[in-house]
Amino acid sequence: MTQTTSLQYEAPWPVYALDWCKSAAPGQQMRPRSAFRLGIASLTPDYRNRIAIVGLQDERVLVEDDDFGDYPDFVTLVEAQHGYPATRLQWQPATANSFAWSQKAVNAELLATTGDALRVWEYASDGPAAGSAYVGRQSSGGGHRLTLKTALSGQSKVQNNNTGAPLTSFSWNEKSPSLVVTSSVDTTCTVWNIDTSTAITQLIAHDREVYDVAWLPGSTDIFVSVGADGSLRAFDLRSLEHSTILYETPAPKNMPAPSVSPSSSARPPTSPLLRIAFNPADSNYMSTFHMDGTEVQILDMRSPGQPVMELRAHRAQVNALGWSSTDSQLLGTVGDDCQLLVWDLSAYTTQGSAASPRNASTGLSSPRPDAKKRVVSDPVMAYTGASEIVNMAWSPQIPGMAMNTGHTTGPGEWIAIAMGRSIKALKV
Repeated sequence: MTQTTSLQYEAPWPVYALDWCKSAAPGQQMRPRSAFRLGIASLTPDYRNRIAIVGLQDERVLVEDDDFGDYPDFVTLVEAQHGYPATRLQWQPATANSFAWSQKAVNAELLATTGDALRVWEYASDGPAAGSAYVGRQSSGGGHRLTLKTALSGQSKVQNNNTGAPLTSFSWNEKSPSLVVTSSVDTTCTVWNIDTSTAITQLIAHDREVYDVAWLPGSTDIFVSVGADGSLRAFDLRSLEHSTILYETPAPKNMPAPSVSPSSSARPPTSPLLRIAFNPADSNYMSTFHMDGTEVQILDMRSPGQPVMELRAHRAQVNALGWSSTDSQLLGTVGDDCQLLVWDLSAYTTQGSAASPRNASTGLSSPRPDAKKRVVSDPVMAYTGASEIVNMAWSPQIPGMAMNTGHTTGPGEWIAIAMGRSIKALKV
């Protein structure tokens, strides 16, 4: 009897946004199956998009048993209408279970999505997945409820219309789960208190669209953002008069001579930065990549200005990346070359440095002059999918479980990847 290393789900629509739940369902800590739940969102060019929560059909799919080969590994637990596509979907941080929410059912969990607004959803299940006794049956949603709690789209600082501009992404604060920061195409970032449904502050963050944003791990004040102007910037809510530019993409070589009528922006065109993510095991390090780029840049907050590492193995544009939530220093990247690559960066990062950015009053410590860019081209794991991989999400470390059949599974982490309508979960 071998343990399963991959699980499959076929959605009824093309999937873009997805996330793996960060903790077992409240009251279901004894049901390890609830650690295997994904939030997914459709990407269709209309106002009929959906979000859904999918979960394991049966724990026994985790051991390769011939009896279960013909059935789907995941089933839809519940879904809801979303309108425009979700640009990002996240489960609540694990810390949200112990947070003193002013208005949330005790047994409910929160999810959030961005699109035309920041939406906070409440998900509750009455117990084990409905229909689990009937192998192969899609869950009817009985006992599972996904309800829209609030939709936040504030007045834009830079646009005169009443509705907020489309949101590109968001970051959920782990230390204080009521804080969410969103990024928008209108050049702004907005910090929200989702418990009181209010905007705390909105700032003009970039010269052009902001594509992604991330809280510094362990901080409720510092966040970073990337955007179409090709810059990575750090902001501190305690001193919003200025931002710190940590990195700017180099201007393209062989630039044509400027035209007679220069554009509104004097800055030469640079390659937009699409995503930003901190290494949870060492928050000095961040990962980003360029639009249409095949390399991933690793930046060190202590030596801003240029990457300290560049990861080169993708053969087509990178679409998404994500760090393991453990201390393993593993980074996953996916792209249009149909590949998921996992990189072990523990050998290249200087661990245990006292100059952690979260201790610095300014949010940035003095630069390290010795940093030279290192090219890494040997991932520790590679998986080739059937088509382009548009997104990915790590699971937390999932403990081993003993089943009533006598089988056991080993602990470990999983990565979910989205390819068209297919989602594959792979054990790392």
